[in-house]
Amino acid sequence: MKRITKYRFGLITLLMLLNLFLIFDQSFAQRSSDAIFSPNGKIKVSLEEAMLAKDKKWILVLSYLDESRVENEVIPMIELGLKREDQEFGSGLNLLKVSKPKLIKEQYEAVHGKRLSRSNTAYEVVANFENAQKAKLDVVIRLYDDGLAFRYHFPEKNSGEFKVLDEFTSYHIPDSTMRWLQKFNPANEGYYRASKDGNTQADWAYPALFHTADTSAFFLIHEAGLDRNYCGTKLSNQGDSKSYKLVFPDDWNGRGQGQREPTISLPWSSPWRVIQVGDIGSIVASTLVDDLSPASILTDIEWIKPGLVSWNYWSHNHGTKDFQVVKKFADLAAEMNWPYTLIDWEWDAISNGGNLNDALTYIQNLGVKPLIWYNSGGNHTWVEATPKDRMLTHENRVKEFTMLKEKGVVGVKIDFFESEKQDMINYYIDILEDAAEFEMLIYFHGCLVPRGWARTYPHLMTYEGVRGAEWYNNGPDFTIEAPVHNTIMPFTRNVVGSMDYTPVTFSNSQFPHITSYGHEIALGVLFESALQHLADRPEGYEMIPYAAKVFLRDIPTIWDDTQFISGYPGVDINLARRSEDQWYLSGIHSESKPKRINLSLDFLDEGQKYKLTLIKDGNHDQELETSYKVVSKGEKISIRMLPRGGYLGKLEPIK
Repeated sequence: MKRITKYRFGLITLLMLLNLFLIFDQSFAQRSSDAIFSPNGKIKVSLEEAMLAKDKKWILVLSYLDESRVENEVIPMIELGLKREDQEFGSGLNLLKVSKPKLIKEQYEAVHGKRLSRSNTAYEVVANFENAQKAKLDVVIRLYDDGLAFRYHFPEKNSGEFKVLDEFTSYHIPDSTMRWLQKFNPANEGYYRASKDGNTQADWAYPALFHTADTSAFFLIHEAGLDRNYCGTKLSNQGDSKSYKLVFPDDWNGRGQGQREPTISLPWSSPWRVIQVGDIGSIVASTLVDDLSPASILTDIEWIKPGLVSWNYWSHNHGTKDFQVVKKFADLAAEMNWPYTLIDWEWDAISNGGNLNDALTYIQNLGVKPLIWYNSGGNHTWVEATPKDRMLTHENRVKEFTMLKEKGVVGVKIDFFESEKQDMINYYIDILEDAAEFEMLIYFHGCLVPRGWARTYPHLMTYEGVRGAEWYNNGPDFTIEAPVHNTIMPFTRNVVGSMDYTPVTFSNSQFPHITSYGHEIALGVLFESALQHLADRPEGYEMIPYAAKVFLRDIPTIWDDTQFISGYPGVDINLARRSEDQWYLSGIHSESKPKRINLSLDFLDEGQKYKLTLIKDGNHDQELETSYKVVSKGEKISIRMLPRGGYLGKLEPIK
């Protein structure tokens, strides 16, 4: 939306035009403080006072300057404020002062993710407010080159605790703004649906993606830096279809366990409210959620080893109960040179030739490292799958981690959290802190989506929080939905952190694929996860061509860089990822007809020749074709994909 005037928020019809000049000051009176810009000058935010529903409230107005330096409103109004049980910090706030912009510069090394070397720069201002009772509230605002972040801060050191009853943060999104939203569920395993208005009213999961109608600007709404001092939030437009307001978890989440409103002690800072802004490529490449999160608590990280994992659940839902199935998938990991195999649920009931100790001995004798599953346990989950409750308390975790360490298990998958209330946020962090003491890798399943914790706790390798390939077991809908769904995930869920979709399945589980083999093999690079569970049965990998099988042996899970090449949510996606001096290409599309793309190699180093190994769709959807070519920067390669097809490529520098 181009910024033509500041007075845009009243509902005005032609019949009301005559009265406009009489009532205008009452409907939207405002004054502006000085706007601040991002370091590259492309993103602008202004702090303004508005008359909304007869109350004075403070808002942020977020704008983006396109390549022609035309200023476009991205979000015309972000309402600010919150309500404590003792007093309100919303309407009637008095602005005391706004600090001078402070330059924030940071460089750090990530252990895993879409990019290892991270560099970010921002300008920060602090707006100091007080309410009618003279209680203080600060709003800390940062503008990065790839987005806006703000948080609330209570600076006063009062004794006691306060319940936060409501947060007024609300993003006003005009109709005609394209949006991709997923209805909220506690496991975050829904579908993103595209629309151009807010007519569907619901509670929505993070992250939420939007594309303004008259500009190239996209923006992604999320939160970062969530800690013990708050609950997870979500977005809701149920009160106003055009306003996406932050709301707390529902009472029923976690089977009614825990309090929905967070309790805080002063001084206190909220999580960061994050809006990543830019063209679609900068959204995909952004690490802003991690950048805003606290630095690593660990000094020794040598034991944290990302890698590929064999996994028996997709093909054998109760496979871990069978010692012979466990052996079969350990053999697969050894043959493919994958470092890990996962012993999934029901391992306390292994039979048919061996028990858990026999399985662990067998796995480790192959040179493979075992990971193991746990039910998060407690009354917050209705799922009785075992083992249950062994992670529930500090004492239980110490006992279990001690046993696992002695047996050579290097990581745990913990499932079924079903809540983002403050008590559950504490439970997540308790697990992470205890696991660090035992050098135990962590994978959260049936969980929240990332909030930047992998920077603070780098042994947190991945999360589910996605409708992944296991849904081929749960009903026929995923067969039809997967092609479009897969092209949306790189623009939404996977932007904000590792995503264990459990990809690369060629054979069928309980319900079939309509994606091609080229599409499936591409997902191993397209979807980023520090522990990448390749989910097919051994026979599925045995039936693909030798070159493709070799390719799957060597897929990295640590990336030095990620480059967006082209794509649009729900249609297609083409990415390049670099591991040391080798580049990997991956691309898929969702259309029901063949597609040809001309892929630019402009991201390559100047003057360096590369050997391209390209694996793509063959003559039919269950055929892969391999080709080889010498290429260099500036060239384009033509790739033909079948309906719902894809490709995977590797570029090795020729020495």
